[in-house]
Amino acid sequence: MERRPSPGRSRRPTIKDVAEAAGVSRSTVSRALTGRGYAASDVRERVLRAAAELGYVPDVMARTLKQQVSRSVGVLVSDLRNPFYAELAAGASREARERGYTMVLADTSLSAEAESEAAEALVALRVAGVVVTPNSSAVSTYLSTHGIPVVEVDRQFAAGSTDGVVVGNRVGARTATSHLVELGHRRIALFIDETDWTTGYERYQGYLEALAAGDIKVEPELVVSSGWDVADSRRRAFDMLRGPDRPTAVFAANNVLAEGVWRAIGELGLRVPADISLVAFDDAPWMSMVSPTVSAVSQNTYGLGATAVRRLSERIEMPDADSVTTVLNVRLISRESTAPPPAV
Repeated sequence: MERRPSPGRSRRPTIKDVAEAAGVSRSTVSRALTGRGYAASDVRERVLRAAAELGYVPDVMARTLKQQVSRSVGVLVSDLRNPFYAELAAGASREARERGYTMVLADTSLSAEAESEAAEALVALRVAGVVVTPNSSAVSTYLSTHGIPVVEVDRQFAAGSTDGVVVGNRVGARTATSHLVELGHRRIALFIDETDWTTGYERYQGYLEALAAGDIKVEPELVVSSGWDVADSRRRAFDMLRGPDRPTAVFAANNVLAEGVWRAIGELGLRVPADISLVAFDDAPWMSMVSPTVSAVSQNTYGLGATAVRRLSERIEMPDADSVTTVLNVRLISRESTAPPPAV
C-alpha cells in the first residue's frame, strides 16, 4: 500500500520534483539552479519557474557534504543584550550576505561552556570559517585544530597565529582620560570590567599613560573592577560616589559600565558635569539621547563586524598566508558630560 503524507503536512519538494515539473533531468535542474555548467536560457527559465511554483529550497547541507565546500560562516559573540555585540553582528551579517555566505549566529553569554558548545556545533555544520569575540584562547585553538579559519574580533588571545580585528583601545582610553586631565581633574576614577583581555588591559594602560603624562599619581582605590553588567557597575559606583572623598571624574571603560555609573549618579542626586564628569569608551545610542549628553570614545562597531568577515573571506581564499591583525581607528566625541571640576 502506498504511504501518503498525513493531512496538514506536506512533503518538502525535491530536485526530482522540479525535474519532473520542468520536463528535464535532475542534472539539468542542478546546472540551471547553481549556474555551474550549461543550460539553455529557455530551459533555465522553465526550471526556475517550476522551482518557484513548487517552493523548492536547495538542501545546502547536502550540497556541502557532497562538495566539501560550505557557504556558511559562524559568528560567536559574547552578549547580544549589549548593543555593542548586536551592532557588531549586524555588520558581520551584511558583509557575509554580500559575499554570498549564510551567517550562523550564536550568543555565548560570556560562558566558556556555551562558547565550547557553539564551537562544536559549528564544526558539525562544517562552516567555512568563524568570527569570534573570544572568552579565551580555547575556542580559536579548537576551531583551528579542525581546520576551520578563525578571525578574533574586538579582542585577541591568539595574536600571531590567528587573524584579528580590533580597535585602538590604548589610544582611545588615553585620549578620554587626557581630556579629563586637560579640564583640570586630578582624581579620576576608572571603572573597568577586566584587565586580562586585550581590550581591558589596553584601556587600563591608556588610562595610566594619561595620568602619568599629567603628573598625576595613580590611586589604586580609584580603579574599580565593576563586573560585567549594569547592576554591578551601578552598585560599585553608588558606593564610591556617595562618600565625601569621591572623585571629580569617571572614565567608564565600556558602555555597560557607563550606564551603571550614570544611574548611580542620578540616584545620589549628583549633577553631571557640575558635581562629576563622565566619559565612556564606546558610544552607545543612549549617550546622545540623555541630558546632559555623554562624552564618549566612538568606535565603528558595525565596521568591526564587517571587517572581520571580510578578513575571514580572505583567509578562506588564502589559508596559508601570514596572520594579520587589523586595527581600526577610534575618536573622542566631546559632549555635555565633561567640564572642569567643581571649585573647592
